[in-house]
Amino acid sequence: MPYISTVTSVKISEDKKRTLTKELGEAISLINGKSERWLMLSFIDECSMAFAGDSVTPCAMIKVEIFGKAEDGEYDALTQRLCHLVARELDIPKDRIYVNYREVSRWGMGGYNF
Repeated sequence: MPYISTVTSVKISEDKKRTLTKELGEAISLINGKSERWLMLSFIDECSMAFAGDSVTPCAMIKVEIFGKAEDGEYDALTQRLCHLVARELDIPKDRIYVNYREVSRWGMGGYNF
C-alpha cells in the first residue's frame, strides 16, 4: 500500500505524468514487498513554492507513505531514484528536491483495514 505524492513548482505535462507514473511504478519495487499493483500517485504542479529563500528556481517535494517498514538501504536507493527521475523529467536540480517518508501501521482500503 504505497502512496507517492509529487508537489512541484513547475507544470507537469500529461506526457510527463505518464512517464512519471510508469517509472514511479517501477521505482517503488526498491522497497521490499511493494509494487505498482497497490501504488497510488498524486501530482500537484505549479504550486507556489520557495526553497532556501528562492521562489524562482524550480523545486519539488516528494512524499512517500508505505504500510509497514523498510530498511535504510531501501530508502537510500528509492531517494536516489526519485531525485534522478524528477530532475530528469521536470528539469529540477536534485539539490532542490526533498523526499519525505512516512511508515504507516494502519491502512484501510475498500472499507477494510490491514
